[in-house]
Amino acid sequence: MALIRLILAAAFAVLTPALASASVPALGINYGEVADNLPPPQAAASLLRALNATKVKLYDADARVLTAFAGSGADFTIGVPDRLVPRFAADPSAAAAWVRSNILPHIPATSITAVTVGNEVLSGEDATMLRSLLPAMEALHAALAACNLTSRVSVTTPHSLAVLSSSFPPSSAAFRREILPYMSPLLGFLAKTGAPFLINAYPYFAYKADPTGVDLGYVLFEPSATAGVEDEATGLHYNNMLHAQVDAVRAAICKANYGKGLEIRVSETGWPSEGDDDEAGAMPENAARYNGNLMRMVAEGKGTPAAPGEPLVVYVFALFNEDQKPGPASERHYGLFKPDGSPAYDVGVKSPAIGGWKGSGGGGGGGNGTSSGGAGLVVAQGPGGADGVGPGTGYYTVSAAAGNKVIN
Repeated sequence: MALIRLILAAAFAVLTPALASASVPALGINYGEVADNLPPPQAAASLLRALNATKVKLYDADARVLTAFAGSGADFTIGVPDRLVPRFAADPSAAAAWVRSNILPHIPATSITAVTVGNEVLSGEDATMLRSLLPAMEALHAALAACNLTSRVSVTTPHSLAVLSSSFPPSSAAFRREILPYMSPLLGFLAKTGAPFLINAYPYFAYKADPTGVDLGYVLFEPSATAGVEDEATGLHYNNMLHAQVDAVRAAICKANYGKGLEIRVSETGWPSEGDDDEAGAMPENAARYNGNLMRMVAEGKGTPAAPGEPLVVYVFALFNEDQKPGPASERHYGLFKPDGSPAYDVGVKSPAIGGWKGSGGGGGGGNGTSSGGAGLVVAQGPGGADGVGPGTGYYTVSAAAGNKVIN
């Protein structure tokens, strides 16, 4: 545990504002709210300051959170929930109304730098969602252009690794044939607008599926404990699985002829600190090792073997344990912190006291989840406006999303 504390303390310590100003990549954190016991956003802001995390990703456009972070300097990625994707595609005025309700009231006091449209839509099987994704993104981009915000706010969408037909060796990866009619024009949109390609990548699921066959050191960023793997086609050596997964996405993008000028960001990755009996590796020690080593890698500005000169932007999942998430126990234990602000495991930093609040209804995600069309997708309707375009909370279960296949 002493080694774990040193790893994590080093990771957090280097992520200071002074270093951030010196072009060291900033740490990103996913701030999920699918819980009924979370502290108010002001308390979350204190925890993020303790982490020196300057990039925050939401799954909605929670006005309470955006207001609480006004003047903080944190860069926010906010989300359009899945339920609004077909609406935006069919009615661009709905996208314009959403921008007026969810972005304009908060800028420039709160820095909003990106909007995600849906979550892992192309991994699903809902034909309407598949057809609607790009038109919805285009409608939102047009709404931002009408407000002269496209130079400040990009439009993108996160994908799971299930969009790949294969992933190893990385150089052999390609997008699934059936989604290419949707993926290819989407890549063109990202390239044209300068928006990043977002991938949710969880080496944990590969280890969970085959704990005897997958090297734990390889998935936990511990090169001294693993021989790593080599891509014989390129000669590139990989000493951790996350880099191999990212370069698999890079190869797939190149095969689709949009390899240049398209940044890849890891929009989610993490490790659960607790799980069910059949969830191998879900324990505090492994979570500390994974997230600690990951944060140190981000702080060092390391790129992947295929793009060593491009520091990898990563968003850790997640800030809090979320007690209302469905699925196996691991779903509710990805947080760096418990709802009372105490560390879920030893993260090597002293978290500020955030007491003095009542833990009922503190989260914006609620527990009134309803099934949605995409495979492995769960949507909580959340507090939407009367016209259907107000703030709403979309979320999904990472275990279900990864269930289509295990990506090595």
